[in-house]
Amino acid sequence: MPKTIEHIHWPDAPDLWMPYAPAIKVKGGTTVYLAGVTAAPVYHHHPHRPDEFDAMPRDMAGQARAALENLKRGLHAVGATFADVVTADRFVTDLTDQDALNRAWGEYFRDAKPATTTVQVVRLATDPRCLVEINAIAVID
Repeated sequence: MPKTIEHIHWPDAPDLWMPYAPAIKVKGGTTVYLAGVTAAPVYHHHPHRPDEFDAMPRDMAGQARAALENLKRGLHAVGATFADVVTADRFVTDLTDQDALNRAWGEYFRDAKPATTTVQVVRLATDPRCLVEINAIAVID
């Protein structure tokens, strides 16, 4: 059975832009789980070496784009695109920067609107300078 992804909106939903769909219905396909990515290099030493993260952008807009580029590389590795993402979790260290994250999100996801959860956290594990981490689940044919 070929994969279909249907964005489900409430029957009485207002007509306005949102970066997500309240529900996603998927039939067919193979599920792919993508680990959380930040603006940091995905492949880095463990234990962490802080100098490996010095090139990260310092603002949310830059870090969001860098994290989404890392997510894009993971999607590409499994033969997927942002249109195949059905759900994503977004962890941010400051919710006041959420609009910058959503602008970058719109640039990458365009009309694809996965179900999302966004939460503020005290710190992300990779490096204290990381402002956003994104993980995702995609469905591919």
